[in-house]
Amino acid sequence: QVQLVESGGGLVQAGDSLRLSCTVSGRRVSTGTMGWFRQAPGKEREFVASIKRSTYTTYEDSVKGRFTITTDNAKNTVYLQMNSLNAEDTAVYYCTSTYSGLVGTLVRRPDMYADWGQGTQVTVSS
Repeated sequence: QVQLVESGGGLVQAGDSLRLSCTVSGRRVSTGTMGWFRQAPGKEREFVASIKRSTYTTYEDSVKGRFTITTDNAKNTVYLQMNSLNAEDTAVYYCTSTYSGLVGTLVRRPDMYADWGQGTQVTVSS
């Protein structure tokens, strides 16, 4: 049974940084695709970033250059380093995984992922 547990969210000011963590059990983060999605109030869940086999990364355009997704295979944990946060980044952030090595636009589709965490709230005040 795969379990994903997010942590690291909180309330910050615009321009600040946060690092989200996703501790994984039941599978290795170095295989398949790991991803981060977010959902703001009244909006659909949207893709943020993904990493395939701990190497190949993809980012949503609005976070490119500000967010970085990485894995620590020894700790079996996925991270999302978020810098230069702004109010539009306010959302619940979800960690997700699939055993598939997703490519192209498939990484952006939430239905392509099998397992999800409970989410962690990120609130950015302007």
